[in-house]
Amino acid sequence: MLSNRSIPSSTVIPVLVYPDVRAAVAWLTAAFGFAERLRIGEDHRSQMRIGADGAVIVADVHGERTPPRPGAETHVIKVRVEDVDAVFARARAAGARVLQEPTEFPYGERSCTLEDLGGHHWDFTQTLRDVDPAEWGGVAVDG
Repeated sequence: MLSNRSIPSSTVIPVLVYPDVRAAVAWLTAAFGFAERLRIGEDHRSQMRIGADGAVIVADVHGERTPPRPGAETHVIKVRVEDVDAVFARARAAGARVLQEPTEFPYGERSCTLEDLGGHHWDFTQTLRDVDPAEWGGVAVDG
C-alpha cells in the first residue's frame, strides 16, 4: 500500500463534526492526549493522532454535517490505551462528561465511557488479560 503524508496511515479514520474545530482540537489534546498532525485551514479540518496508529479527523459544521444531538447516540469511538484510569482522570479534570466510570469486564478489558465537548462518545479500553470469547458468551467467527 502506498503512503501519503496528506492523510493518516490508519485503516479506519473517523471524521467527527464539531461546531468549533479549534476548540475541539484544544480540548481533545488536553482531555484525551491527542496530538494535531495536520491543519486544513484555520477552522475547517484537523487531522489528529493518538497512540502508535490511531487517527481521527475533526471537521467543521458545513452543509449537512452536524454534531451529535443531546440524547442521541449515533456512534462510540473506541480507543485502546495503556492506562484507562489515567485517561479517565485526565479527561474528567478537563471537563469530560462521565457516562461510565472505569469498569472491569469479563472479556478481559477495563473501560470507561466519556462524552466530549461536542457530544461524541468515547470508550477508552485497556486490555487486562487474554480471554477466550466462549468464556463470556462470544462466538469467534473467523479464526
